[in-house]
Amino acid sequence: MSLKIRPYSPSDRQAVREICCDTGFMGKPIDPVYIDRDAFADFFTRYYTDKEPENALVAEDEGRVVGYLLGCLDFNSVNRKQLWLIITRTVPKILGRIITLQYNMASIKFLSWFLFKAAGQTPKSVPEAAHFHINMYTEFRTGIAGRRLIFPFVNRVAKLGFKGVYGQMQVYEDRRSEKVFERYGFKFIDRKEVTKFKDYYDQQVWVATIYNEFEKKDDPPLPAVK
Repeated sequence: MSLKIRPYSPSDRQAVREICCDTGFMGKPIDPVYIDRDAFADFFTRYYTDKEPENALVAEDEGRVVGYLLGCLDFNSVNRKQLWLIITRTVPKILGRIITLQYNMASIKFLSWFLFKAAGQTPKSVPEAAHFHINMYTEFRTGIAGRRLIFPFVNRVAKLGFKGVYGQMQVYEDRRSEKVFERYGFKFIDRKEVTKFKDYYDQQVWVATIYNEFEKKDDPPLPAVK
């Protein structure tokens, strides 16, 4: 495996959306859970690729995009802008597909979860901190690959003066992922159980918030009084 990490380009948009959908069901394709790949990719990637593309990175293997980090620095406006995108761009498409009977019952159930339960099953964010979302094809999900994507973003955010950076990720009964991120300076500060896969997976699944708070620099010494 020889990964190249580089800045996101608009030409990577479709590849990012495909990775999102190909891994959306616990590392596997989202299709059995939600048939509308276009809307699913909108929910989880569109804000980042369309509104903050300068804060995204991709991992490339032999010319193929196999992973991404989508970052957000605009913590004051992200929720409002993301909601506006969904209402104006995604909802009309969903309504059209429902009216024309393109959705199956599994898709209706997932959409109901997204609209009425997702917010309540999202762990807390960190006010005034940057955040990121990372995803890769399953075969590239190694500690080294993830670290190579995350830390260029973390280091850049630290230099810009943010108080810290957080991410949110799915975790299971196995706590190995927590130990890995703790070695990299992140702490797990909250997690909530998500139920969107309950019909397909018989164990508990959580989404957790991991946070890296940057050390505060000491104030410069006061000038001596003469």
